[in-house]
Amino acid sequence: MNIDIAIIGAGPAGLMAAIHAGKLGARVLLIERAEYYGGQLIKQTHKFFGSKSEYAGERGVDIAALLVKQALDIPNVTAWNNATVLGYYQEDGILTVKRQDTFVTINAKKIIVASGASEKTLAFPGNDLPGVYGAGAVQTLMNVYGVMPGKRLLMVGAGNIGLIVAYQLLQAGVEVAGIIEAAPKIGGYLVHAAKIRRAGIPIYTSYTVKAAYGSPALTGATICQLDTNWQQIPGTELDIQADGLCLAVGLTPLTELLWQAGCKMAYVPELGGYVPFRDSSLLTTHPDIYVAGDVAGVEEASAAMVEGKLAGLAAAASLGQTTAALYEDYAEAKNQLTALRAGNISAKIRTGLAKVTVNKPSEALCEVI
Repeated sequence: MNIDIAIIGAGPAGLMAAIHAGKLGARVLLIERAEYYGGQLIKQTHKFFGSKSEYAGERGVDIAALLVKQALDIPNVTAWNNATVLGYYQEDGILTVKRQDTFVTINAKKIIVASGASEKTLAFPGNDLPGVYGAGAVQTLMNVYGVMPGKRLLMVGAGNIGLIVAYQLLQAGVEVAGIIEAAPKIGGYLVHAAKIRRAGIPIYTSYTVKAAYGSPALTGATICQLDTNWQQIPGTELDIQADGLCLAVGLTPLTELLWQAGCKMAYVPELGGYVPFRDSSLLTTHPDIYVAGDVAGVEEASAAMVEGKLAGLAAAASLGQTTAALYEDYAEAKNQLTALRAGNISAKIRTGLAKVTVNKPSEALCEVI
């Protein structure tokens, strides 16, 4: 199959890339391995905040529905779900895809990798017991399938994901035994933490899981305090009874295809792990591969959407699909990203991006950048 632009991943970044490349006239193939389009958005029942351009006041699940409709309404955008990209072959630039029970080869002029990220885990005795979940699994059970993951859960991680999922558990009727955080202070936005505290849920900072126990499934966990060197302090153990333990301890970019393609990569802890070098138009060191969203560095969904827009515009422009509106849209998206990454909260992201961003924009966009 020959196509102008193949987009791998139909989450917030991939959908936005498809919308903006498709509107410029590029023939787009959007490939999603899951049953649903929308990525993490379909699990997010909370309202976004920010500006109107980042869908402030809208719930993630509603944003997903809106973006999916916009993408699928474009005649030159084709979308495949239940389709997994198996590999990229450098010799001829071919993608192989397993779609349901059929293997397909894709020859795309440009590729946008928007594959997202996977959840990190935590090593402790008993972490393989039934009842120990990743936060994404808990959200999928509750918000996609309507299944309660347990009656009483302990949350590990007080970043935005941990705080938001803890509140969603409360909304679903699950008792939250507490939130523990290894760092000395909460990592997520205080607006999320305030809702947790108003609900009377304790937040234990400088604590970690020492062990989980139970047979045949989880019945509780022992937590303990950490010193300034992140070492467990004997005698500080607390036992917390719970039939669920939810791990919200970070994400790692899903970069396997970028490694296969020979993109230059670097380990950047501020961005979640190994990420590709890219220019200001999100073009990697491979001349035909762009990135957007968490695969380029773990951030919020709002940033992923704007990066998807940038990558979609840049990829289409590189194929000659340029209009006067393109430059205006591109400049607007650049300004949006700058605003999203301003302030102390995003200082870590800015530090990470500085390590892998090279100032070599696509020729088609030089007059904007």
